[in-house]
Amino acid sequence: MSRTLIKAAEAQLPTTTGTATSFSSATAVRLVNTASGADYLVTVVETQSGTVVGSFTMPRGTVEVLEKQSSHCVFSANNAVKGAQVGFTN
Repeated sequence: MSRTLIKAAEAQLPTTTGTATSFSSATAVRLVNTASGADYLVTVVETQSGTVVGSFTMPRGTVEVLEKQSSHCVFSANNAVKGAQVGFTN
C-alpha cells in the first residue's frame, strides 16, 4: 500500500496561466475538485504564461496525483480545484 506524504498546505489552483503555480517546485501534486456540480480543466504549462505541456478534465469530486517536472506550473478553469505538494513513502 502506498502512502501520501503531505509536504505543504492545500491551496486553490490559480485560474490563469499568468498566475499558474509550480507548488514550490513540486514534482507531485495532489489535486481535488471540490465542486459538487462541475468538471474543470486543469492545465500544465512550462512556466507561468508559458507553452502548454498538457491538460485534462478533472471530474467533480475526484482526487488525482499529478506528476510533473519541478519547473512546470499548474492552473485550473475554476478555483474549486485545490492542490497540495506531496511525496510518497514506502
